Amino acid sequence: MLDLSQVAGRISGFATAFRLETLDTYTSASDGGDVARYLAGAPAPDPERKERWLSQLRSERAQGRMRQRVHVLSSPIGPYLRYECEWGYAPNVEAGEDVRILDLAEVPRPPALDVDHDFWLIDDQEVIRMDYEADGRFSGAEVAGPGALPRYLAARDAALSAAEPFTTWWQRHPEYYQANNRAT
Repeated sequence: MLDLSQVAGRISGFATAFRLETLDTYTSASDGGDVARYLAGAPAPDPERKERWLSQLRSERAQGRMRQRVHVLSSPIGPYLRYECEWGYAPNVEAGEDVRILDLAEVPRPPALDVDHDFWLIDDQEVIRMDYEADGRFSGAEVAGPGALPRYLAARDAALSAAEPFTTWWQRHPEYYQANNRAT
């Protein structure tokens, strides 16, 4: 099993990196307390921590590197996904990441998306399956064998085709904006 630093090492230097996300909650100390601040009604994430990430995304984009993500979810979404959308995806998109939402309450799951777990697909050559505990805590990752690659390529293509751009989806769902959920 790979730990997070090993996963990051395998991803660094990519030309294309695709991430499929499937969970409603991720538990990670790397958020720097931003989830708690969001849920408490703070107006913005920790600017120093967030800016480092956004600078990395801008740099990758300027180098011609493509980072894509599809989050498979079913609305209505809960507090964690509201946080992820508003303080994660929205600024990430502005910085150059291609983020899309596949809302299974709005569109059917594509048959080729037969993967029910998170994964990274690096340069269309390497699949890293991400494993999580029930509470969304990362527990390890493993590199899938080359025989699994066609399945993950098909899953990626189906997810990208069926999902809609994050900004379009988010604009249609103001009910999830932090300003509209102060009492939750």
